[in-house]
Amino acid sequence: MSSLLQISTEKLARLVGTPKCPTLIDVRIDEDFDIDPRLVPGSARRDYRNVQEWAAGLDSDSAVVICHRGKKLSYGVAAWLRNFGIAADLLEGGFEAWAEGGYPAVPVSAIPERGLSGRTVWVTRARPKIDRIACPWLIRRFVDPRAVFLYVSPSEVETVADGFDATPFDIEAPMPRSHKGEFCTFDVMVEEFALSTEPLLRLATIVRGADTSRLDLAPQASGLLAASLGLSRMYSDDLEQLEVGMLLYDAFYRWCRDATDETHNWPSPKKDS
Repeated sequence: MSSLLQISTEKLARLVGTPKCPTLIDVRIDEDFDIDPRLVPGSARRDYRNVQEWAAGLDSDSAVVICHRGKKLSYGVAAWLRNFGIAADLLEGGFEAWAEGGYPAVPVSAIPERGLSGRTVWVTRARPKIDRIACPWLIRRFVDPRAVFLYVSPSEVETVADGFDATPFDIEAPMPRSHKGEFCTFDVMVEEFALSTEPLLRLATIVRGADTSRLDLAPQASGLLAASLGLSRMYSDDLEQLEVGMLLYDAFYRWCRDATDETHNWPSPKKDS
């Protein structure tokens, strides 16, 4: 296996939010974490002192280790992970460099408490269309890649939330994680998790247009609405629909981030020789 490598904040920022992002592990000690209690999007805190215990349970073949400044803790944890067959690198400059670079960071106070499995658990209404697929995508790509989503009858959402320590979202009852005024739940979560980057704000406008019948907000809203309604007809199992919907939102996000200026036409005009 190759020697330990550092990954730059710029390169990691290109991976965050994509399906190819490695497992992100924050090993800052409490004193350093308390200085800035935020996380690189999609990362989870782990105690470096117990690396031999939790490393064996990581369901991943690659990881990036994040400590305060990219020094000894990152090197030690990454070396241990490589002993478990995980291609582990470390973030150059650590979380401090990430924050100084102006990259988004999720306040830990906004993340629900993780259950015994180390995952956040969420519950919402069954038969999702747009918001109830878009929000899980946002959570899995930028907050908790292992998050669990429970789809239940609308009348049972709050009961299930109480009985199973799940966080409800996108329900009609007044609550923090639902529609607010003209904004849909996806908008609310983007703001709550401090993820107001240009690509995600662009995507939020598309989601809002499709979810609230304001297709004039963005030309792409009509396409998202059509694709979402089509998926809801194709899949009777909500979790199957969610898995396919993840790919749909991956594509929309990459367009929002990388391809808004690109056009396509056929046949392509030929240049005079």
